[in-house]
Amino acid sequence: MSSVSRILATPQGVVFLTALLFALVLSLLNPAFFTPATLIDLLRNSLVTGIFALGVMMVLASGGIDVSCTAIGAFAMYATMKIILGIDFDMPIIGYFLLSAAIGAGLGLLNGILIGGLGLPTLIVTLGTLSLYRGALLTFLGTTYITAVPRKVITFARSVLVRMENAVGQMVSLPYSFLVLLFVAIGVAVLMNFTMFGRKIYAIGGSEEAAARIGIRIRRVKVLIYVIAGAIAGLAGMTHLTLSRMANPFDLVGMELNVIAAVVLGGARITGGHGTVVGTLLGVFVITMINTTLLMAGVPSYWQKFVIGCLIVVGTGLPILIDRFARHRERISRPIGA
Repeated sequence: MSSVSRILATPQGVVFLTALLFALVLSLLNPAFFTPATLIDLLRNSLVTGIFALGVMMVLASGGIDVSCTAIGAFAMYATMKIILGIDFDMPIIGYFLLSAAIGAGLGLLNGILIGGLGLPTLIVTLGTLSLYRGALLTFLGTTYITAVPRKVITFARSVLVRMENAVGQMVSLPYSFLVLLFVAIGVAVLMNFTMFGRKIYAIGGSEEAAARIGIRIRRVKVLIYVIAGAIAGLAGMTHLTLSRMANPFDLVGMELNVIAAVVLGGARITGGHGTVVGTLLGVFVITMINTTLLMAGVPSYWQKFVIGCLIVVGTGLPILIDRFARHRERISRPIGA
């Protein structure tokens, strides 16, 4: 099998080639696309979606789905600011992220109890908590924008790893928030690939019945999955706050479609048992590249949703088609009577 065929045999490979083809077309239309400044701008735009997607990837790998991640992120972000400003307590910036992650973990715990503890369907539960968390945020925490964020947040937001000028003379930068994405990506990669807990996640996603037979405590693992996913969503919410430099309770609404599209496009399957950090981040980059370029081209937002919807369908159906093609080739190549 040639190297190209081996790449096409995996969903991640198809996504990678699609990204290259899309970037090639854009570079022909706009020669300034293939520049370091463009790459930095795309990385900046991918930060929040990327962090959300890493948590959702864990859930999909276990055979579940989480559409409440953005509501958890918005709640954790806004609640963190209300608490910090309410008690007027000075803490290092890492304390803001830890507090937001703790709030997110608490909200994720409710998802975990309902799904892992009571055995309720994941889609129904997370759809319900999506509305529950957003409603609680707007009802009990507030609906006003918090623009007077603490000085620590402003200082962190202004700190950048790289800054350069693009082709039209605008300054683009990669903020310190990129380190949050890097930290979460490394943490999830280690958890999923080098720990027994990660193996249990894949085992449950592959077959809950088989996982139970080998002694995996499925309920406990599921609860922990949603707690971790909630903590990651809290980190994503706080990262969004540092990028926007304000706490808007209406932010992050509707992002769950892009997040799920990126994860599915990156090779995770709705049926569970699959999903990688590299594939997820690649899917996030493709989604961000498509949305950013369509926005720059003045394409209406409903066309962007159309494209994302098509990508979800392709990302969901492609692995199934690849498996069927592989099994068909195996049957054809198998000797008669074997």
